[in-house]
Amino acid sequence: MASLAQQFAGLRCPPISISRLTERAATFSKPKRAANFVVTAKAVAISNAQTKEREKLKQLFEEAYERCRTAPMEGVSFTVEDFHSALDAYDFNAEIGTRVKGTVFMTDNNGALVDITAKSSAYLPVQEASIHRIKRLEEAGIVPGMREEFVIIGENEADDSLILSLRSIQYELAWERCRQLQAEDVIVKGKVVGGNKGGLVAVVEGLRGFVPFSQISSKSTAEELLDKEFPLKFVDVDEEQSRLILSNRKAMADSQAQLGIGSVVTGTVQSLKPYGAFIDIGGINGLLHVSQISHDRVSDIATVLQPGDTLKVMILSHDRERGRVSLSTKKLEPTPGDMIRNPKLVFEKAEEMAQTFRQRIAQAEAMARADMLRFQPEVLLQSFSRITFKFSPNSEPKGYCEGK
Repeated sequence: MASLAQQFAGLRCPPISISRLTERAATFSKPKRAANFVVTAKAVAISNAQTKEREKLKQLFEEAYERCRTAPMEGVSFTVEDFHSALDAYDFNAEIGTRVKGTVFMTDNNGALVDITAKSSAYLPVQEASIHRIKRLEEAGIVPGMREEFVIIGENEADDSLILSLRSIQYELAWERCRQLQAEDVIVKGKVVGGNKGGLVAVVEGLRGFVPFSQISSKSTAEELLDKEFPLKFVDVDEEQSRLILSNRKAMADSQAQLGIGSVVTGTVQSLKPYGAFIDIGGINGLLHVSQISHDRVSDIATVLQPGDTLKVMILSHDRERGRVSLSTKKLEPTPGDMIRNPKLVFEKAEEMAQTFRQRIAQAEAMARADMLRFQPEVLLQSFSRITFKFSPNSEPKGYCEGK
């Protein structure tokens, strides 16, 4: 240990020079001063740029403020008058009875919310959605997205929303339609929905009308006619008094007047009897006698016809005083027995066979008149009353004259 201490003691280091320390310190301090100078210069430049930008914005603001104070409408094409005119044009009229366009955007079990461009949404109750009685809006075709014209019928005081109706508009259109149909004197179909001691209640064009028993040609009771459709004509259409009077008797009379001998009509089998079938031809009951069903013998009508069957028949005769119409399918058979074997062929050829039948009638009438003129011209001119024709299945019609 002593020798090691003596060795270290013998070591000598050169003295540190003060000038060298000063030079080294100067060497490290020079770059720091240069860096600080650069940062300071940049900060000053950024500050000057921001100051200039602020002064520029301040100047623009002061100029804009001065223009607004001295000439606020300078360079503006939309004037104050234009603004007031636009407000008047889009001013919403919320008076009762006003018609508005709207779009349904939400529905529920009780009604629908409708956007009519007012300050709040309007409401369409389900009972005001249709002239017909419905339980759901879908039955009237009302779904979100539907755009329609509504009429304002009230206001909900709770939230100031408007109450709309489609039913009122449809009622107006229905009354207008009934007036038009009355003017045209046309026959319409009405459904019986009720009755009382005086007559029946029938729905026509969505309106409930009254049919007095004196204006019903059928002997059926109100219960038998309930939920059935029958022909009607308008007697009185008065919207102000909500009075709609209808007549089945007038409709039946017009229908019967259009039934020509030899014409082909479409009917429905109502009932079967041992002697024939009763056919409904547009509200008139005609008899298709068992002997007029086919050229071949029909022992059981039920093997050929059933209640509810639709078929084509030809008018054989029409007694307007008694209200009786005789029908035939036998005259429409292309070959005897087709009505039993192939009724579809009979109905397809019905108009063609009826035309042949009418031509045979016309030829027979012409021949009968020619015979009368040739043999008894003075009787024909003075006392000719009518010509009666008899037909057999496989022969030409034969006629004779009855007179005084």
